[in-house]
Amino acid sequence: MDTAESGNPVVVVTGAGGGLGAATAALYAERGWQVVAVDLRAPAAGAGITGLAADVTDSASLETVADRVRAEYGRVDVLITFAGILGIGPLAESDPEKTQRVLDVNVMGTVRTVHALWDLLRESGGRVVLISSETGPQHAMPMNGPYAMSKHAVEAYGDALRRELMFLGMDVVLVQPGPFRTGMTAAILRSFQESTRPGSPFAAMASVMGDMAAGQDEVAGDPSVLAEAVWAAGTARRPRHRYAVKWDLGRRLLDLLPVPVVDTALTLALAGKINARNLELRREAADARRAMSEVAD
Repeated sequence: MDTAESGNPVVVVTGAGGGLGAATAALYAERGWQVVAVDLRAPAAGAGITGLAADVTDSASLETVADRVRAEYGRVDVLITFAGILGIGPLAESDPEKTQRVLDVNVMGTVRTVHALWDLLRESGGRVVLISSETGPQHAMPMNGPYAMSKHAVEAYGDALRRELMFLGMDVVLVQPGPFRTGMTAAILRSFQESTRPGSPFAAMASVMGDMAAGQDEVAGDPSVLAEAVWAAGTARRPRHRYAVKWDLGRRLLDLLPVPVVDTALTLALAGKINARNLELRREAADARRAMSEVAD
């Protein structure tokens, strides 16, 4: 379809292979936009959707996307950066390479994507919608250090970019989702379980925090709600600078309190659970040693 002739606006959505990015891509397509859906594996094509494969850690692959978009559509009206990965684990013992990977995807991936599509955005007077998180503006919590670091950086990048592009008459909008259902509960639990070393002093903490994170699925919002918010961020005539979407009320209230008060509250809320889980883990380890000893005999 020749977008230049049809007048249909064009949106590029990274991280569109599933979950929240896919829901957003589908909504834009349903409402008449030409959608370029980008992920590590090309998302399935459909009515109004072109799927392209790209790695946001690879500038060359993003330049290929830009070339393809220019050749087929000649414009980008909105860029939405969903591409990102989870980063959890105790900062003191986590492999720095793993933390670097989170920053490379979540932060530099965003930077590379905007850079690759910049000429098209500028020519069209397009808008940039950056997907942050409720974690972005909030104080970091135990075990989510790498992810929080990345989203804090995306917030700073978004502010600086907005204050540059506003002089060109272009909008930059940050969307800050709270918990949404993505079907990744099992993966989240496994990530917490695998985030510590054998014999780690953080094992019980990781287990407790993993259970709490997985439990958020029960109160998490439907992806369609976030898709609507990203639609507003991308199409409103005068968009807000930030769209906070379905934040967790408990975390929001905690973040309004003085830091020492929050630290005390976390200690009171978590210390007992962590100590109890430590005892469980020790019992399980003792039972395993006993079972192995019986087998050896």
